[in-house]
Amino acid sequence: MKTASASYQGWKEGQRLAVASMLGSGLLAAGNVLLGLAGRSTSVVAAGVEFAGDVLASGVVLFGLVVASRPPDANHPYGHGRSETLAGLLVGLILSAAGVGICTRSLQQVSNIHPPPAFYTIWPLIGSIVVKGILSTVKFRAGRRIQSAALVADAWNDGVDILSALAALTALGLTLHDPPRFLPADHYGGFAVGLIVIFTGLLVVRDTSLQLMDTMPEEAFLRAIRDTAMALPGVLGIEKCHARKTGLQYHVDLHLEVAPTMTVQDSHELATRVRFHLRERLPAIADVLVHVEPFPGTLPPPGESSEPQP
Repeated sequence: MKTASASYQGWKEGQRLAVASMLGSGLLAAGNVLLGLAGRSTSVVAAGVEFAGDVLASGVVLFGLVVASRPPDANHPYGHGRSETLAGLLVGLILSAAGVGICTRSLQQVSNIHPPPAFYTIWPLIGSIVVKGILSTVKFRAGRRIQSAALVADAWNDGVDILSALAALTALGLTLHDPPRFLPADHYGGFAVGLIVIFTGLLVVRDTSLQLMDTMPEEAFLRAIRDTAMALPGVLGIEKCHARKTGLQYHVDLHLEVAPTMTVQDSHELATRVRFHLRERLPAIADVLVHVEPFPGTLPPPGESSEPQP
C-alpha cells in the first residue's frame, strides 16, 4: 500500500539521520572536551558536555524510531508509533537535565583564578557551529516531511547547540580579548549555554506532551480531511472529524452524513470508499474509522441523487 510504503521509508530515513547525528555529535563532543580541558576553557568544555548528551539523545531517537517501525499487532492495533513520541519526550528531559548540570558547573568555576584560555579553543566551537548547522537543517526538513516528533526534537537540539556554541564563542572571545577584565566571562558563557539548553528542553517536553495527550492537529489538516471526504458522491456532510497522531501518521475518526434512505449495504460501501480514498490522497493518514449517520437537512433534488455512483 502506498501509505505503508511511505511510512516505512520515513522510519528508515529517520533512523539513518539518527545514526549520522550520533557520529557527528560524538566527534564534536570529544574535540570540544579534550581541547577545552587542554586550553582551560569552561565554555568549550560545557559545549562538549552538551554534545555528549546529544549522542545519548540521538540514541534515544534511534531506539524510538526502530520500535515505532514495527507493524501493528494484537496488543497494539494502532501500531507502535507512540514510542517515537516518547523518545522525543525523553530527549526534552535529557536536555533539561543536562542544562541544569552545565549551569551548576559553570557557576562553580566563576570565582576560580586561573590562566586565560588558549586561543586555539575557538576552533572547536567554530567547527561545531558549521556541523550542527548542517545537521539541524537536514533533520528539520526530514522531521517535518515525515511528521517525526522525535526527529524534530533532535533538530531543535542541534539548533540549540548552535546558539550554545555562539554564546560560548562570544564569552571566550571577551576573555581572550582582555583576560584581566573578562576572565569570568568564559564561565558565564558556560552558564548561558546551560540556560539555552534548559529552555529548549522544556519546549520539546511541551510539544511531545501535547501529542501524547491526543491534541488535535492543525485546522488546515482537518479541513483537508473533510474536503477530501466530501468530494465522493453520496457524502452529504461531515458531522464529526477527529484525528490523533500515532508516530508519523494520524488515525482519524470520521462521522459521515448520508441520505436516510440509503441501504445499510450502500452506506457500508460508501464508508469503505471514503476510508481508502482518504488514505490514498492524504499519506499522513494511517487509517480511518468511519461512522455513518443520516443527513439531518433537506435532501438534494432527484436530479442530483446522493446515492453512491458505481
